[in-house]
Amino acid sequence: MDKSKIVFFSALPPFRGGISQFSQCLLSELEKRYEVVPFTFNSQYPNWLFPGKSQYVHNKQAGEHKRVVSTFNPLSYISSLKVFKKEKPTVFVVNYWMTFMSPMMVFWAKRMSKNTLKVAIIHNFIPHESRFFDRIFNKWMLNNYDIFITLSSKVESDIKTLKPLANVLHIPHPTYEHFAASIDKKLARRTLEVDEELKTLLFFGIIRDYKGLDILMKAFSYLPLSYQLIIAGEVYGSEEEYTLFIQQSKNDKIYFFNEFIPDEKVHLFFSAADLCVLPYRSGTQSGVKAIADKMNTPTLISNVGGIAEKISDGEDGFIINELSAIALKNKIIDIFKGSDLTRVARNLTELENNRQYTWESFAEKLTNKIQQ
Repeated sequence: MDKSKIVFFSALPPFRGGISQFSQCLLSELEKRYEVVPFTFNSQYPNWLFPGKSQYVHNKQAGEHKRVVSTFNPLSYISSLKVFKKEKPTVFVVNYWMTFMSPMMVFWAKRMSKNTLKVAIIHNFIPHESRFFDRIFNKWMLNNYDIFITLSSKVESDIKTLKPLANVLHIPHPTYEHFAASIDKKLARRTLEVDEELKTLLFFGIIRDYKGLDILMKAFSYLPLSYQLIIAGEVYGSEEEYTLFIQQSKNDKIYFFNEFIPDEKVHLFFSAADLCVLPYRSGTQSGVKAIADKMNTPTLISNVGGIAEKISDGEDGFIINELSAIALKNKIIDIFKGSDLTRVARNLTELENNRQYTWESFAEKLTNKIQQ
C-alpha cells in the first residue's frame, strides 16, 4: 500500500454541499499518506433540474479540482475514463449518494484495469425520493465494486440485504474540524440579530421535504413565547409552504435565513442555539449532526434509518420516536425542563476532547480495509 496511487472521484469544490465537504476533508487526510489524484464533475445536474439557487461555492479560498465528467452526458464517461486510466491507479475510490450516478460509475468500474481495486463510499443507498430504477442501479454498483464503505449501520444492512456477501465496512461519520470555534451564546445571537434571552432552537442545512422542517414549524407554533426558532439553510423546491407556516404560526419568533450558509458563518448558528432539531422523515447519516457535535450543541433527532445510531438518548443527544408535531413539542419542553440539556452539552465537550470520530481514524480504517 505504500506505493499505491489512488484516483479519487466525488463532488469536490467548487461544488458545494455536504458530500463535497465530506470528500474534501477525507481527501486532505488521504493525501498525507498516499499519492492521491482527485477529480470532480464538470456538471452534477442540469441547471433546470437543480432545485437550489447555485451548485457552486462562490469563494476563491474553496479551491478547485480537475473537472472531467457530466453525469447526464454519456460521452463524457468515455473521456473521463481515459483520464482515470492514464493515472494507472492501484485504487479507484468513488463517492456514491444518488442512484442515477450508478450507470456512470459502473461504466468506469467495468473498464478499469482488473488490477485496480474499486472502492465505493456509500453515503445514501435507499434514496429519500424513490424512483423505479433505484434497485437495479444499486445492484449494478454492488456487482462492479470490490469494497463498500458506509457511514451508518443502516446503509450496511441495506447493502447486505441486496448482496449478502458484499465486502462492507461501516465507519461512522467524523466530526468536522474546519469550522471556526463556537463563541459566546449571547454574542452569536447578537450577531445574528435574534433575541439574546429566549430558548433557542436551530434547524440547519439544505431544506428538503424529507428533513421534516414542516413538522418542526407546526410543533414550534404550539410552544410558549419563551422559545425562538432559527432556520438556516436554502430551500430546495418551493418556499411557499414554509412562508405560509411562518405567517400562520402562533409563535412569531422565527428567524429564517433562506440561503446557503458559508463555512465562515456556520459557527454563529450553532453557538446561538440551545438545541439543534433534526426531525427527519428518513435518513442514514447526518453531516449536520457532525457539525453540532463539533460545536458541542445538543441535537434532537428522529429515530429513523441510521440517523440516530450514534446517540444515547439523554446522554450525548436526544431521540424522538414519534414524529408528530405534538410529540415533538412535548419532547422539546421536557428537554428544557431539567438539567438534561446542560449534561448533554458537557458530555459532548468530553467526547470532542476524546476525539472519537476523526478524519485521521476514518482514513486509517479505510486504508486498513484496502490493505486486506
